[in-house]
Amino acid sequence: MSDPQAPVWDAIGGVSRFAALAAMAELGCADHLRDGALTVDELALRCGADASALGRVLRQLASMGMVTTVAPGTYELTEAGAVLREDTPGSLRSAVRMIAEDGFWYGMGKLPQSVRSGKSAFVERHGPLYEYLGAHPEAGALFDDYMVARAQPFADAVASRYDFSGLRTLVDVAGGKGHILAAVLKEYSDLSGVLFDRERVVSGARRFFAEAGLEDRCSFVEGDFFVSVPADADAYLLSSVIHNWSDEDSVRILRSIREVIPDDGRVLIVEFVVPDDDRPHISKDVDMRMLALFGEGMERSTDEYAELLGKSGFRLNRQIELTAGSSIIEALPM
Repeated sequence: MSDPQAPVWDAIGGVSRFAALAAMAELGCADHLRDGALTVDELALRCGADASALGRVLRQLASMGMVTTVAPGTYELTEAGAVLREDTPGSLRSAVRMIAEDGFWYGMGKLPQSVRSGKSAFVERHGPLYEYLGAHPEAGALFDDYMVARAQPFADAVASRYDFSGLRTLVDVAGGKGHILAAVLKEYSDLSGVLFDRERVVSGARRFFAEAGLEDRCSFVEGDFFVSVPADADAYLLSSVIHNWSDEDSVRILRSIREVIPDDGRVLIVEFVVPDDDRPHISKDVDMRMLALFGEGMERSTDEYAELLGKSGFRLNRQIELTAGSSIIEALPM
């Protein structure tokens, strides 16, 4: 017979495991172990850490498979631990540091308060998330890096699993640096792109597309998607956008697109979609962060997306499974 307490103890232990991972990321342990095994004293000296405390953290990290013991008091980086190296393509160091950032950590710790009130304790203390990130440049930079790391698997999956053949123009709405748009443009040479976002974001996107050699195939438009979006494109991409907003605001965004999209156009929503059953799913994990940090933002089920789309003048045409629990919801104008 299974132990009914085991899932609770495992969740409690998960906090300690993540804290050890956050220490590894913050101290840059993976970078210092890049060239080979080090003793605890050697690593502590390079990290600027207390050797005794670091040794205890490394013992935990070894149990998690992030490092391995090669001799007493000597540790070597594993393949899993290497994803926290700053120079690793797709590094997750910033992602871990972002979740452990003071404001985020506060928001997650105050989830019971948010559930009682129905309002994000983080927002009540710090204001809306994006205002907080703007006022805290270091957190803002971590968040931008986190979103890049999060977007890359989506980018490859969208470009490979959705057929963009025959389309002329794809608008990436609130597309950040445009990793998904860039991946699609590389895959479809006849397609042109439009990156639409806030002013401070667009400047970074211009640099990214120039470095990728795609600046001639993409235009950049600054604006507010609650007011208007670029008109007359074949398709509009919304990746990790709708989940940031309440139903009311999501409908406003979608209606901005409905006002300018051709009758034969399409909207592509890339999000985690919550399954209707009780199985574990990344969408449910992310939804707790949305509840804690955004207040009105949320992950949604297929039926909930269909309802939003219907209120906005679209119909849900199909859902395409991508990688890591994400999906494309394809919507057509009604």
